[in-house]
Amino acid sequence: MSNKKETWKEGMYGDEVREKIIEFAEKGWESIPEEERDMWFSRFKFWGVFHQRDGQESYFMMRLTNVNGQMNAEQLRTIGEVAREYATGPVDNPEFGDAWIDFTTRQSIQLHWLKLEDIPAIWEKLESVGVTSRSAGGDTMRNIVGCPVAGKDTAELVESQPILERLQEDLRGDDELANMPRKFNISVTGCREGCAQDSINGIGLEPAEKELDGDVVTGFNVRVGGGTGSREPRRARSLDVFVTPENAYDVVRGFVELYHDHGRRDNRQKNRSRFFVDDHGTDEIRELLQEEYVDFELHRAGRDFRDEYTYNAGKPPEAGKTDHVGVHEQPSGDYYVGLNVPVGRMTARETIALADLAEAYGSGELRLTRRQNPIIMDVDESAVDALLEEPLLDTHTPEPSVFERGSMACTGTEFCGIALTETKVRLTRMLRWLNANVDVPDDVDTIKIHYSGCTADCGQAYTADIGLQGMRAQKDGEIVEALDIGVGGGMGPNPEFVEWVSQRVPADEVPGAIQSLVGAFAAHREEGQTFREWLEDFGIESVVDICEPTETDYEDPYMHDAKQSWYPFSTEESPAPTTVDDVPISSD
Repeated sequence: MSNKKETWKEGMYGDEVREKIIEFAEKGWESIPEEERDMWFSRFKFWGVFHQRDGQESYFMMRLTNVNGQMNAEQLRTIGEVAREYATGPVDNPEFGDAWIDFTTRQSIQLHWLKLEDIPAIWEKLESVGVTSRSAGGDTMRNIVGCPVAGKDTAELVESQPILERLQEDLRGDDELANMPRKFNISVTGCREGCAQDSINGIGLEPAEKELDGDVVTGFNVRVGGGTGSREPRRARSLDVFVTPENAYDVVRGFVELYHDHGRRDNRQKNRSRFFVDDHGTDEIRELLQEEYVDFELHRAGRDFRDEYTYNAGKPPEAGKTDHVGVHEQPSGDYYVGLNVPVGRMTARETIALADLAEAYGSGELRLTRRQNPIIMDVDESAVDALLEEPLLDTHTPEPSVFERGSMACTGTEFCGIALTETKVRLTRMLRWLNANVDVPDDVDTIKIHYSGCTADCGQAYTADIGLQGMRAQKDGEIVEALDIGVGGGMGPNPEFVEWVSQRVPADEVPGAIQSLVGAFAAHREEGQTFREWLEDFGIESVVDICEPTETDYEDPYMHDAKQSWYPFSTEESPAPTTVDDVPISSD
């Protein structure tokens, strides 16, 4: 039996939802029948339009899509202009003010505080430069990720960009496949660094080679059923299939169709692709794929290059790139410059400035990474030094601190209805405290701290050196925001998820616990060891004793239960719902 959301989707889903959004926008927020709002908001997500949480009625978030994080300066500038004009809320954020964008962990961008009445105008402006929000949310194939420097990096083994573009156009563009059992993630990478993180995607193609008909052919091995969330993470498992670039699209499409046709729709807690692979196993899936979904012989897996993976792999810097921050040479002799945007948030003014720099110093092309950072592409060697002197790079530097370089954070209770804690402002202030109070060995360039506001794990806490997940705890007789602390996660040759070593730690005691962890790391590591390598030697059991929650001079201003307020940073009454001109709508 289908669940409630499946019934809603059967009534309307996919591209036809757009006309209803436009209709409601023309008539205004109050035209959406109150008893139907949950249904319509669920359907809106296909077009990247998410209603914000309780108390923020009439305000929406919009998520954009751009395959593999690719965009040009005109597109980014337009997004910044949309943020400046439309993404303005009734209350300033205490760290970021008003009008900003959020980079996501799937190489795209989110906008907040949008009025429903403005959505058609926003679409018109974005789509005029080739930016879309279609299939950015809901039970769809989400933004397809890959190596953000595909085609422009020396680590690339097999070309992936044509495959990514075809998947975007022909697969995600197919409205017949819009209604998936749950959201579905696809990754394709041809590089040897593993930066698409195939291990946490529904299906991931990883670079490989195999002898076919006497010739060694480069292509991809296939992994399926990866993902984090709900405290039930799974590493994507090998399907024992090798595909050539020519057949890669058909194999991805085949698995998407197989999951679309056979995935459970009765239980939303158990119908993600990782549970689908649990239920059916890779042998059965491969057989079904061969018999019903592809019309060519599936070859067994070839030799992969996972042992060379370095992206978020816990390896030392000399082994290869662990992210795309910094200045890196392209095969052409030009350079790309990866900027660091702690917690992934950039003001509209900075966004427009970034677009200007991409045009002034590079080709105008930009790429976004899975670590919530942007990259300026194709900078002539003679222009690199001048670019590094630009004021924007003082704030979003290619040479960040150890903690800032490794930071990521989800949306949190600022806008998310399921989050348990505030995230982005808290981690920003925590990073500032760690920079000032915690010493790190000189040969360590990053310690990855990922913060998710709840167990949905949108901030990918499971894949961090130090993972934080929002919880609640009691302190001094009051319910306060708290975090679970885990250690030892990461991708690479042997993906690992964090093990939780301290739970329900009041938020103001978390920096002290991290200080103790990093202090032990600095004191007991072998020279050259990364945090993850040290943990493997030191042992998780020993870390449990060290990770001691401690009050310090760090002050957390949002210890109160932000879930109970309409906005974590406001003590005033909610102005929502309002008209498009921010005039409160009468409760009558």
